Amino acid sequence: MLLIPFLIGIVFILIHFFASVLVPRDKLKQVKWFSFSGGLAVSYIFIYLLPTLHKQQAAIEEPYRQLTMESEIYFVGLLGVVLFVGIQIVIQQNYISHTSTFWSVIVFYAFYNALVSYSVLSFEVSAVQALFYCVAIGPHFMAVAHDMWRKFPVEYNKYGRYILAVGIVAGWIVALTTELTPLFKSIVFSLVSGAMIYTVFKHELPSEKDTHFPTFLISVIIYSAITITLKFVFEW
Repeated sequence: MLLIPFLIGIVFILIHFFASVLVPRDKLKQVKWFSFSGGLAVSYIFIYLLPTLHKQQAAIEEPYRQLTMESEIYFVGLLGVVLFVGIQIVIQQNYISHTSTFWSVIVFYAFYNALVSYSVLSFEVSAVQALFYCVAIGPHFMAVAHDMWRKFPVEYNKYGRYILAVGIVAGWIVALTTELTPLFKSIVFSLVSGAMIYTVFKHELPSEKDTHFPTFLISVIIYSAITITLKFVFEW
């Protein structure tokens, strides 16, 4: 059903357009928001992302299954972490100007958005799963976009949010128009998962002094409980 992926894509695009105003300006409210967002993201990783990687590994079919050691998909996820860390180090160590850094970062994250968008939208999902994805991935996108807005406020409002939105649209188009093999889908999903794990722990987990732990804990408990219940009921 094309409507559900379309609506997910629209929500993701709107998040990038309004990231600078969606996050509260008040310091305490901002700390609580990022604590809540971080709780959602961490829960998503441990309750959904890692178990899905396990399913992707188990779903490898012949003749590739003869070559597996029950860990290749996880290794691809590790490559995603290493790739993201390496690219950001290269960008930081080769600083030329504020403008050049902005363009390097924004193009990099537009590509990341395309991969995440493809990974989410390439699988047929029910309306309940669509809501589940939006609740988890939406705040993740918002945290990353807000971080870039804080570092490059003028450039982000003028160019950045549109480029990141193009990344979402590109991933959406590829997901709806291209039928890749299950193995290649698993590889892309694993690569994105590694990158997302790194990005979550970098952008969405605030330092101890900037964390409102009760909010973080409540977010983890609520999202985990809902996710486990939905997985049990709908056999995801």
